[in-house]
Amino acid sequence: MFTVLYSGRSAMNANQERLEAISNNLANVGTNGYKRVDVGFEDLLSQSLKRNGYPTNSDQPFTGTGVRSTGLLKDTSQGPLLSTGNPSDFAIDGEGYLKVTKSDGSTAYTRNGSLKIDVNGTLVDAMGNKVALEYTAGNTEASVKFSKENLTVDADGSVYQKQLDGKFAKVANLPLFNAVGSDGMIPVGESLFVQSPNSTVYKVDPKNSDIRQGFLEGSNVDMGKEFTDMILTQRAFELGSKSIKTADDMWGMINGLKGR
Repeated sequence: MFTVLYSGRSAMNANQERLEAISNNLANVGTNGYKRVDVGFEDLLSQSLKRNGYPTNSDQPFTGTGVRSTGLLKDTSQGPLLSTGNPSDFAIDGEGYLKVTKSDGSTAYTRNGSLKIDVNGTLVDAMGNKVALEYTAGNTEASVKFSKENLTVDADGSVYQKQLDGKFAKVANLPLFNAVGSDGMIPVGESLFVQSPNSTVYKVDPKNSDIRQGFLEGSNVDMGKEFTDMILTQRAFELGSKSIKTADDMWGMINGLKGR
């Protein structure tokens, strides 16, 4: 009888986590560069556990049944490219993230290419975080001042600025980065990611990605799929709840018989 309770409880906990992930996906369906997440599950039939909430009579792990989540799974598939015509909008077509420096000096990464040029002529993201550029010889952040009229970026990330003679000259590169290893990039909100503790960041080969000026990458969330997954997950949650209620009803019947 206890097995039914443990199985039902584990199912409810795991499906609750998936419902939260689905809700987050739906909330970000209009967020530029957002990557949907799902929740992985694993069978507990032969898993040894030491988790709070599972009864144990000693220090030995309790072997339970049911299911549990294994964490969030990020869907890194390409989102749709949306034309904006804005010269400070950039979509990444392929792998990689833009690197930004936050106001506290820490490093973060983003797929949201909705950038702007601040009063100092510096390329920043929507939150004012400075976008990392690799300046060519003879050029620095202090000497290069961008405006929407004098900024051009090629697909390979080459950044050009209009000179006084009306011609464009290359002044920098807009590099892309990615991470390999456990968890890779971890989302921290505001369309930003940070490197996970066990991952290594590397620079993306320009041949593997294109930068599209005047475009934004939309979210890769499919609303139809998310609503379908929500219904299925709610049903699975309800089944876990019903199994617990059924076990409770049976206990009530047994206790009633014993009392006679």
